[in-house]
Amino acid sequence: MCGIVGYIGKRDVAPLLLEGLQRLEYRGYDSAGVVITSPKASGLKMVKAKGRVRDLEAKVPARFKGTTGIAHTRWATHGAPSDVNAHPHLDAEGKVAVVHNGIIDNASDLRRKLEADGVEFLSETDTEVLTHLIARSQATKLEDKVRETLRLIEGTYGIAVLHADFPDRIVVARNGSPVVLGIGEKEMFVASDIAALVAHTRQIVTLDDGEMATLKADDFRTYTTEGTRTTAEPTTVEWEAASYDMGGHDTYMHKEIHEQADAVDRVLRGRIDDRFSTVHLGGLNLDAREARRIRRVKILGCGTSYHAGMIGAQMIEELARIPADAEPASEFRYRNAVVDPDTLYVAVSQSGETYDVLAAVQELKRKGARVLGVVNVVGSAIAREADGGIYVHAGPEVCVVSTKCFTNTTVAFALLALHLGRTRDLSVRDGKRIIEGLRKLPAQIAEIMEHEEDVKKLALQFAEARSMLFIGRVRGYPVAREASLKLKEVSYIHAEAYPASELKHGPLALIEPALPTVAIVPDDDLLEKNRAALEEIKARSGKILAVAHQHQEKADETILVPKNEDELDPILMGIPLQLLAYHTALALGRDIDKPRNLAKSVTVE
Repeated sequence: MCGIVGYIGKRDVAPLLLEGLQRLEYRGYDSAGVVITSPKASGLKMVKAKGRVRDLEAKVPARFKGTTGIAHTRWATHGAPSDVNAHPHLDAEGKVAVVHNGIIDNASDLRRKLEADGVEFLSETDTEVLTHLIARSQATKLEDKVRETLRLIEGTYGIAVLHADFPDRIVVARNGSPVVLGIGEKEMFVASDIAALVAHTRQIVTLDDGEMATLKADDFRTYTTEGTRTTAEPTTVEWEAASYDMGGHDTYMHKEIHEQADAVDRVLRGRIDDRFSTVHLGGLNLDAREARRIRRVKILGCGTSYHAGMIGAQMIEELARIPADAEPASEFRYRNAVVDPDTLYVAVSQSGETYDVLAAVQELKRKGARVLGVVNVVGSAIAREADGGIYVHAGPEVCVVSTKCFTNTTVAFALLALHLGRTRDLSVRDGKRIIEGLRKLPAQIAEIMEHEEDVKKLALQFAEARSMLFIGRVRGYPVAREASLKLKEVSYIHAEAYPASELKHGPLALIEPALPTVAIVPDDDLLEKNRAALEEIKARSGKILAVAHQHQEKADETILVPKNEDELDPILMGIPLQLLAYHTALALGRDIDKPRNLAKSVTVE
């Protein structure tokens, strides 16, 4: 789980690579490195550093010139963060340089064989195996050296390779970890994320699994790992470089929380059909007859996407009356699940590259299932593998902690639920009611943002807590799950989410003044049940923060949220809790955009 960036052309390469690494640092940030060359150079020049990209930049000498290079920012899997374990990795002669995202499953076996042949390893990484295998290949072309090596590899990879004997090219390959080519004017780029490319080009080519590419300054070609040429047509990226700037905010998380009103407006734009009280979702590739044959919906995601799927499953059951549930993709892919032809599977991923979700999609496709994707990144692997889907149009999300993409994903599920409901038995009246509620969302989100200072004051009260409990019932429970995750991700305060209905079955034993409880209390048919849970906590001297549509007498503090339709309320109720997590982390001095031990796109198991 890391960031790759590469360039070949006529410009001074080091500043370009360092700029690209800065834009990719959210994908991994425990060490970084850069290696460069040029057609006139004799060999490769490399600098690596433990820490952030700024630490690498400080080590790059003034006379570090070249026109071709690859660079990497790392999130450690094999070997602790260190200068030695940082990428790129070189072979013993210093001729081959490799940067790698992913995990080589058979690295230990390959390493033992190479050591038996006299190869000395400098690092603890699995990646170093690649450099030695490529260097020892007897093939005469760099492409063939890389291809021979990949035949020996088991696992996932996105790689970029430089060779001192072939300074006019970069060879890249993909299997399970994203690789994107950027097409310039007599210059070429490569990256693991378009964030590193959009400042220089918006023409991109995304490699498929099992595909390689050779980049030269004035040309590129793509082909399979077996050597068969493939046809790659560049597409235009809709995001611009300015989308990745902080826009006057101190952190990306704060910026992205505040972008949610506009982001929700984007996901709704052009999709509402007032004539039939439904929505247009042409990308589903699912006609009305096929939609009516669906007997169950299974939603698969990881982390925040899984929680969005939980909210989506409830909306689908309520509006479309189709049995629906959500499950972590990381569990689903290993439990030999029964794949039903009448079940619609929905894969959820912000990046569209989440490895566990992608692997689940591929297994489902192998078994003949119909799979939809709900993703943010156009042209991502899950978007290409799925039979159809919905782009959530949240825009670039740079902070490791997901906020606006979570909200837009829940809105996308509301659109899907409305579409399926109106295809089946949801009335015109209820369709209009939901559409009116959807249209209110941007203004209501903006209203929540107006009370940020009040949430900030509350955060100061909770910053010293060692642990917090989040509770909700039915619609409120997924909100509690996501809010709990946000707090622990960004503030490092332990947090646990539990169904409010289950308090008496164990969690009440934890209640004491030192354990604050955050309660999700929507004004719906379960209001009195939720108030009863507050009574139970208060009777045991628990401190309560309620998120509700009206003041809660038993709560010590209440965050008021605008009321929407019952089915749509969960979309709004989590937003002030994003602000609570943010300001709690700010009070604690945390590195908000780059929480420890985490990376944005989880492209390994």
